[in-house]
Amino acid sequence: MKRGKVFLVGAGPGDVGLITVKGLEAIQKADVILYDRLANPKLLQFAPSTCEFIYCGKLPDRHTLRQEHINDLLVEKALGGKTVVRLKGGDPGVFGRVGEEAEALVMHDISFDIVPGISSGIAAPLYAGIPVTHRKFGESFAVVTAHDKSADGQPQLDWKGLATGIDTLAFYMGIGNLPFICENLIKHGKLAETPVIIIQWGTFGRQKTLEGTLGTIADKALSEKFSNPAITLVGDIISLRKKINWFEKKPLFGRQILLARTGTNESKLAKELSEQGADVYEYPKWKKNSIPVDFTILEKLKSYNHILFTSPECVDEFFQILVQQKIDVRTIKAEVFGASTKSIAVLNEKGLIATHVNQMPKVGNLLIVSDHASSQNTVYQIDKSETFLTSVKQIDEQFLPINKRIFEEANIDTIIFPSGQSITPFLQEIGKISANLTTSAKIICMGEQTLQTAEQLGLYPVGMPELPNRSSLLDFLTNT
Repeated sequence: MKRGKVFLVGAGPGDVGLITVKGLEAIQKADVILYDRLANPKLLQFAPSTCEFIYCGKLPDRHTLRQEHINDLLVEKALGGKTVVRLKGGDPGVFGRVGEEAEALVMHDISFDIVPGISSGIAAPLYAGIPVTHRKFGESFAVVTAHDKSADGQPQLDWKGLATGIDTLAFYMGIGNLPFICENLIKHGKLAETPVIIIQWGTFGRQKTLEGTLGTIADKALSEKFSNPAITLVGDIISLRKKINWFEKKPLFGRQILLARTGTNESKLAKELSEQGADVYEYPKWKKNSIPVDFTILEKLKSYNHILFTSPECVDEFFQILVQQKIDVRTIKAEVFGASTKSIAVLNEKGLIATHVNQMPKVGNLLIVSDHASSQNTVYQIDKSETFLTSVKQIDEQFLPINKRIFEEANIDTIIFPSGQSITPFLQEIGKISANLTTSAKIICMGEQTLQTAEQLGLYPVGMPELPNRSSLLDFLTNT
């Protein structure tokens, strides 16, 4: 059997947009991904639907997989002919043990690439408004591990060199040893008044910062209950934050929003919310399975009075099928309807003027074009109806444990239902990972029909039928 290849990939510090092009390309062709706790799990959504995910997360008090087992898995999967991605938070060469994993691959003559990532020690300070070098404040910069393999976990470092020879220090994952770090820096030459900032969950919308000095920061961190993952930055350069703190000024910074999804395409709404500074979690995760084309329906397209498209995805798939089967779109004589504003928008892009399903006549022959098997029993059926499935969409079950871990570390404050169709599958799935989320978070419905559906299903949404589009939603979230 031909041997596979391994990609040792830096996932960046958390913000999904900070993955490198080469790293994303590796994810997109992976057969197996072994990922760490600090690699944003949202990156797994770019993997093929058949990809196997293996969680290798580590916490200070426990290891899901020991490093030796991770090395063995990389070798085993590659020897089995797989394309394997080892996805690590930040940069794999900065406290990422990439050297140990690469050595294991060399021992078994397995081909590999190392894909650098943006290191948290540089990115987190930048997202807090602090460059790690500056001609006035800091011409030298060091990244430092805040724990090691010693019995007490306290790093044995050249404290004198760090305290007197380096302008700016970035300690990785150092909350537990913060008193020890501060004590040694002061003891070996740093002033107790030296500025310090802790940046927790850097580059995420839930980023938190805590400022102090070497003399005060340890007590402050204890009082404010700061914990890892965090970068502790030490140096006068921190003063620049007052001028160039940019990320935390975004209008939705600090908001953690769950967006109910019904589709597999990239969500423009999720992207816009993220660009405004929010952490956005899309749930549930869907996958698409191909099915054979129903030629009997294609042969009688002219006979339908109405064609209803239930999702944006099935619009694209339907017209792809027409092209593949060399069927001229002009053979469609029916009125065209969409089940949502998104579906209507995609139909308009195809050159078809579509109307919302609410305005569809209740008489005539109806063709329902869908990517969901349950549409065969849909409430949209009229006198005579048939369903043409372009594919079958279903919940991607392997994302359930992934999403469960995400929600355990998140603090969702808002749930957005963009359409009435998004509510029922969301309610069916959310109980598997979070029992009380719909009672603890604010619920927002986009549009009158969505609001009515939510109320019928026992939810208590904010009554805002005046939010028909993304722009008005963003304005509302910014002002509440």
